[in-house]
Amino acid sequence: MKKILLLLSVTAVMISCNKSDGEFTIEGTATGFENGQAIILQKADTVTVGKMNSIDTVKIQNGKFEFKGVITEPEVSGLVLEGKGNIDLILESGKIVVNLDKDTLRNSKVSGTYSNDELVKYKKDIVVLQKQVQAKAQAFQQANMAKFQAAQQAKDTAAINVLVKENQAIMKPLADQNYTYAETHPKSFLSVILAEGFTYSPDVDFVRIKKIYNGLSSELKNTRHGKVIKEKLDAHEAVEVGKAAPEFSAKTPEGKTLSLKEARGKVTIVDFWASWCAPCREENPNVVALYNEFHDKGLNIVGVSLDNEKDDAKWKQAIAQDKLTWSHVSNLKGWNDPIAKKYNVTSIPATFILDGSGKIVAKNLRGEELKAKVKELLGA
Repeated sequence: MKKILLLLSVTAVMISCNKSDGEFTIEGTATGFENGQAIILQKADTVTVGKMNSIDTVKIQNGKFEFKGVITEPEVSGLVLEGKGNIDLILESGKIVVNLDKDTLRNSKVSGTYSNDELVKYKKDIVVLQKQVQAKAQAFQQANMAKFQAAQQAKDTAAINVLVKENQAIMKPLADQNYTYAETHPKSFLSVILAEGFTYSPDVDFVRIKKIYNGLSSELKNTRHGKVIKEKLDAHEAVEVGKAAPEFSAKTPEGKTLSLKEARGKVTIVDFWASWCAPCREENPNVVALYNEFHDKGLNIVGVSLDNEKDDAKWKQAIAQDKLTWSHVSNLKGWNDPIAKKYNVTSIPATFILDGSGKIVAKNLRGEELKAKVKELLGA
């Protein structure tokens, strides 16, 4: 659910653009607002997703306000009125016109540049669909909450997966509309923002993302967001089934350095997890049973934890509590873990199954599917 909510929150501020640098002006009309009312201009943080940084503040005078500056490339942005709320816009070169609605701030109008005109059109189309999809998703969650909780208590991963897939099917029309927009608007900055957002989805379609990226203008490819998409595509292709698993090394819980090459067996599972990841912990008993049954026949597992440095003790405690007796490593950098980035891991649990030569032969198998694949590879 958290990933779905994150995707919805990201799409709510999506934008588009056709220029990547130059001076900008925001000319605002604020009829009915008091003189001295502060307005803060914010811009998306370049490191932390969802974080906004304040870059300038002006005050309304005689029903008017204005911002001026220079920007090197378009960015998700917004205006914040203290005590009243905020307005989404895209900061880009050109003159952006903002007409504030005194009674309902969200009804304020933003126009004047391609990005912001596209934002208005996009929101008009997507908001209706979002409401429909969210209503169906909420109804589904309420109707199936008892089933989901029972499946969790019983550690019935098959039942959990069925419910998750049904929920994803409800959300699919929203994803389809966003994909379609990105595919049909190759010069829109909204397309590059959407495409980057797709790469964080648990059911990401890299074939479509690559098609979108290849169709983008050179200006969009060279934006910060375009470069992220390229990095994600390159990482994905590096860990496709049939490719040699990227080598890595990191510290064990005991502080020793362990490499993948050292830890490999006849069959190796590289298991990305974390002590705070509930689905990972729920799946661990099944992995323990698999390891106990096939380790003597050549199965090895390397657990790669996405815990943070502050959770070092919790990582070690989880290993002991869940009886995870295989090899473990972690850089204790959370989602910034270099191994996770190398393997293009954006959600956990995530698993890569390697044969004796170190080639990736399957990904993200669970339960009986995973057991069957291990037996097949071991000839057991």
